[in-house]
Amino acid sequence: MTKAILLVGGKGTRLAPLTNQTPKPMLKVAGKPVTEHQIVKAREAGITEIVLATSYMAEVFEPYFGDGSKFGITIQYAVEETPMGTGGAIANAADLLSLKEGEMVAVFNGDVLSAHNLSAQLALHHSKGADVTLYLTQVSDARAYGCVPVDDEGRVLEFLEKMENPKANTINAGCYVFSQRAIASIPRKVVVSVERETFPNLLTQKFNVFGFVDKNYWIDMGTPQSFIRASRDLILQPSLSPATSLNRSHKYPDAIVESGATVHESAEIGGGSFISSGAIIGAQSNVQGSIIMDNATVGDNCRVENSYVGVGQAVVDQSKVISEILG
Repeated sequence: MTKAILLVGGKGTRLAPLTNQTPKPMLKVAGKPVTEHQIVKAREAGITEIVLATSYMAEVFEPYFGDGSKFGITIQYAVEETPMGTGGAIANAADLLSLKEGEMVAVFNGDVLSAHNLSAQLALHHSKGADVTLYLTQVSDARAYGCVPVDDEGRVLEFLEKMENPKANTINAGCYVFSQRAIASIPRKVVVSVERETFPNLLTQKFNVFGFVDKNYWIDMGTPQSFIRASRDLILQPSLSPATSLNRSHKYPDAIVESGATVHESAEIGGGSFISSGAIIGAQSNVQGSIIMDNATVGDNCRVENSYVGVGQAVVDQSKVISEILG
């Protein structure tokens, strides 16, 4: 049995105003909450038991996901009254899993989506007898990230903060596989950063830490524009996530238009747009690569492109909304 932890406790302050009423992991990407994409990815890799490590707006998760049965997986909830950092959240959630010696646990950051091969990452962890195996992705310019150099065998050498001349173009991509003994080494009941404290400490203590480099699709949805891009990408390339809805209409093959949305027959919808239930799109309007949320209204003769129109927001007739966030 393979188990997993999803870190879904963050406030998502960089995503405001999208997160003013909804926690970041419950925002819809390609019509499904971010967390649902991760749960389905975990299930497809053979994971059978998962803990959602919640904190901010913790009460919204269980009504949607329940015990996990409708997703073919067992789900439990670890609630932090006071945020304990990424390492503290992992330790707190792991205590619900009753881990046995030798068991491994996959850990997902709640603001990352990827099409990386999780099954191969788990297999590498097992074959190396690793304590931690990090999913790493390659970027053309690592200056905006901390980088993670590895040797020829894939063994992690360092965890480096942002720098002007990075030593490597491999960066931490936000999915880890831990051994039971590595998780047991994380202090309990204190604030711990897994990136800044746990991983460097494991290297210092000579734990076996490996990198799994995968060049498939990866995106950090830390800003409203990257969030819109992620939704657009998954709609236009549904194979990137097995949770992406394939229920498309013939009229809007490059979009997801939920039942309950009202779209005028003369309107054009495409480019990876998502139109939520209750939204209204007026006559002669054109919506491309955008997210139109519940009960939002786009008037007549409007163009909305690469934008987010939040719950209940209105775009008046004759408007152009290009790369904007209307919260």
